[in-house]
Amino acid sequence: MKERKSEFLFNSIAPIYALFYSYQKKGFSNMLEHTEKELSLNSFQTILDVGCGTGALCAVLSAKGFQVTGIDPAEKMLNIAKQKPENMRVDFVHANILEKLDFADKSFDVSIASYVAHGMISSDRRLMYAEMQRVTRSRVLIFDYNQKRPLLTTIIEWLEGGDYFNFIKNPETEMENCVNELKNCFSDVKVIDSGPRSALYVCTPR
Repeated sequence: MKERKSEFLFNSIAPIYALFYSYQKKGFSNMLEHTEKELSLNSFQTILDVGCGTGALCAVLSAKGFQVTGIDPAEKMLNIAKQKPENMRVDFVHANILEKLDFADKSFDVSIASYVAHGMISSDRRLMYAEMQRVTRSRVLIFDYNQKRPLLTTIIEWLEGGDYFNFIKNPETEMENCVNELKNCFSDVKVIDSGPRSALYVCTPR
């Protein structure tokens, strides 16, 4: 299978990305703590981490007792994730959310994509939402930016030339309007403030 441009990029920067592993773990722990009461994940067991990178979120979720599966299209990211002792219980799979995953319908209680959506073009985001909806029973979580971004973020996203500025205009409406097999992907989308410049978009799969 031909490597996508984004896969090549993330394979290339994997060693640099790994330097922020501890920082990311702390950020994810803070996010889950901040949203714990509204999110109520305690009743769930299985979680799919989409675009798991070097496994920081997987490590945090695994430490909380969840059965975690992490997927990423960049093999070098996954290789780093697998080397972390705290990820011994995590199942890492080389896979791309933009292609049909090798999981049956409704395989996971929860799926989450952290800072993945804003870097995609609109059509790819919709593919991701639809596939996450397919493999998820209870909650699809999109953890990403809100509109309160610092100037540096604006500059970086402009230089990257991605679809960030279209995503951030109205992500909730975009998720609500996601259609798969002629039906809406989600029956409900709720936004939880998860930090000064981030939000957790909680989607209920149909």
